[in-house]
Amino acid sequence: MIISINPQNPQLRLIRRVIEVLKKGGVIGYPTDTIYGIGCDLFNKEAIERIYRLKKHNRNKPLSFICSNLKDISRYAYVSNYAYKTMRRLLPGAYTFILEATKLVPKMVMTKQKTVGIRVPDNPICLALVRELGHPIISTSVYRPDEELYSDPREIEERFGKSLDLVIDGGIIVAEHSSIIDLTDEVPKVIRRGKGDVSPFI
Repeated sequence: MIISINPQNPQLRLIRRVIEVLKKGGVIGYPTDTIYGIGCDLFNKEAIERIYRLKKHNRNKPLSFICSNLKDISRYAYVSNYAYKTMRRLLPGAYTFILEATKLVPKMVMTKQKTVGIRVPDNPICLALVRELGHPIISTSVYRPDEELYSDPREIEERFGKSLDLVIDGGIIVAEHSSIIDLTDEVPKVIRRGKGDVSPFI
């Protein structure tokens, strides 16, 4: 099933329809500010297992998740003063920040070092989903057969439709990975260069 949602002003009644799917353990395709990815409720282990199976994903490669704002991040990760100032300047935006996880985070989405990847995308649809659900949603990329990222929701629906409960059509996007910045130490590390400008960290 594909559902069109206004990418600038998401309709609350449609967002709530998606939330119903997530609360029932659904896995969805949805837009961020970087890619069309797949996700589910952070606290639904069965749905996370479905994502691992769908991606044929190595369990040692953790899944990142989306928070609604900095206050939300501080519930799921330990945030130093430096990390807070850095994220306040750059979020919402095309970054995934690696931080030390709090006990609220399910172990199956942590690394062995007990770190997590957290995003606050500059995308009204995903921020509306997280706010309405009341806690984070998983965010992970999937690839086309040519190894390119998905920018068109209809391609995701065509390829993964049988494995997903719902796909959100939020328009075509320019697909590019987020930049990954490790903020677990006082000295930041650029793990991956992507859409987010990494020059402040070099």
